[in-house]
Amino acid sequence: MYEHPAPRELWLQQKHQDYKKNKRQWRSRVMAVRGSLLVLFFLVWEAGARLGWIDELLFSYPTKVFRQIWEDMVSGSLWPHLGMTVGETVVGFVLGTLLGTMLAVIIWWSPFLSAVLDPYMVVFNSMPKVALGPIFIVMFGAGFTAIVVTTLSITVIITTLVVYNSFCSVDPNLVKVVRSFGASRVQEFFKVILPASFPTVVSTLKVNVGMSWVGVIVGEFLVAKSGLGYLIIYGFQVFNFTLVMSSLLIIAAVATAMYQLVVYVEKLLLSRI
Repeated sequence: MYEHPAPRELWLQQKHQDYKKNKRQWRSRVMAVRGSLLVLFFLVWEAGARLGWIDELLFSYPTKVFRQIWEDMVSGSLWPHLGMTVGETVVGFVLGTLLGTMLAVIIWWSPFLSAVLDPYMVVFNSMPKVALGPIFIVMFGAGFTAIVVTTLSITVIITTLVVYNSFCSVDPNLVKVVRSFGASRVQEFFKVILPASFPTVVSTLKVNVGMSWVGVIVGEFLVAKSGLGYLIIYGFQVFNFTLVMSSLLIIAAVATAMYQLVVYVEKLLLSRI
């Protein structure tokens, strides 16, 4: 015989549905405000340039910038530059994350090595990476490799510091428990350290997206003959600031898309823990 749900179960179901409804409404409001702010920004930019509030030569205006982007897309001149920059960014992002995480594991594994390298990592992290660019160009030549290495000089050290600090911040009581049961260093890492630090390791991906774009654009400023960074420098050289602004908008759009992809991957990975 069919049994009706208890009043408490019905109440919990209703509360859960209300929660999901409120969450959807909150997300809709957030997206609406985001979109409104973006539209308002372009409207103010357009009006400011046309009414003389800002210098049209320096800042151009949105309709002119979007027309530049559309013409470059149709002519096909945009795609080689976009493909080059995105390729460099993806390579720098993936290698920076992997190498930084591996270095963090090695340093955690050896307290002696950690004590030796700690001041050097801090010093290297504080160095201006633009100053290192010419050295990388001489070492690796003017091209793809030099730009990727410039990106790695930013992403690797940041990933190492963040992940290593996460390893060291794991609850020491958990470590003592597994050690009391005779766990080896390998078991301690895979059973306690890595699972406890996994959210931080994954969240580092979001940081590395922005850092990878910074490294690639800096590298292209210095050495590239193609790429969005090259277009920015070329636009400044020929006083085509519409090209500069269009390149900046493309970088913002593609970087946002990469960031959202990383956020999706992060949620996917964390949901499996």
